[in-house]
Amino acid sequence: MNKLSLSFFSAGALCALGGMIWGNYMGATGDFTLSPAHAHLNLVGWASLAIMGTFYALSGKSGRLGWANFGLSTSGVVVMIPFLARYLLGDPGAHVGVAVGGVLALLGMLTFVITVLSGWRAAPN
Repeated sequence: MNKLSLSFFSAGALCALGGMIWGNYMGATGDFTLSPAHAHLNLVGWASLAIMGTFYALSGKSGRLGWANFGLSTSGVVVMIPFLARYLLGDPGAHVGVAVGGVLALLGMLTFVITVLSGWRAAPN
């Protein structure tokens, strides 16, 4: 496994662990106010990063675009989730951070799509 793939899996696994701890806490307290942020952490953090890591492991791709994908995607999670939690707790100004994190995550997905589609040039018949 290359370092790019391992980086995606490491970040994704940390998101999964955080999401599981958070979910257990919500279940134990019965307070599910932050469940949308928890769901985004699991989907954008764990699932998306793990799928991207799987692609990079299977394709063997790496390089600057892959690392840009990693930086944008993980930054999107790191920015979006805390601001989404603050927004859900009643901080109306936090929507700006949610938007910035969302744009970072979207740009990360765009770089991933470009990387995936560029594989068509080298793919054997």
